[in-house]
Amino acid sequence: MEDEIRNPEIDPIIALQWKRRIDKSNQDRTDLVEDIDSYFLEKYKDVQPDESARINTESPAWAIDRLSILALKIYHMREESTRQNVNDVELAKRKNKLSILLQQQTDLSLAIDELIEDIEQGKKHMKVYRQMKMYNDPELNPVLYNSKK
Repeated sequence: MEDEIRNPEIDPIIALQWKRRIDKSNQDRTDLVEDIDSYFLEKYKDVQPDESARINTESPAWAIDRLSILALKIYHMREESTRQNVNDVELAKRKNKLSILLQQQTDLSLAIDELIEDIEQGKKHMKVYRQMKMYNDPELNPVLYNSKK
């Protein structure tokens, strides 16, 4: 969907339809991530964090979400790194980018494992951070609630 909406030749009506689908998809994804974090919160509810326990900059589920986005990037970069109609210089650049993405995947996977382990051991606090997205909420988006008048 994100690729389609960036087509400079796209009909504006179609682009608006795509944009609304993207917003809906993003909201569904956000809701799912928050449900996954709620699962982790319930799973580790009896863990007493150490006094020195710190809060992580992101929750396990948001890190997993980043990992899923990274998997999509890897999939598409792998395709781009084997395209037949691209010169050798460009293929080399794409293969280098793929290598970087694969290293990021390894590092992020390890970081997720370590975060969950730290939560299990009480070294990190487990919290669910709600995104409070307002743009889809007819009660919080002024354009939506003002259009009801």
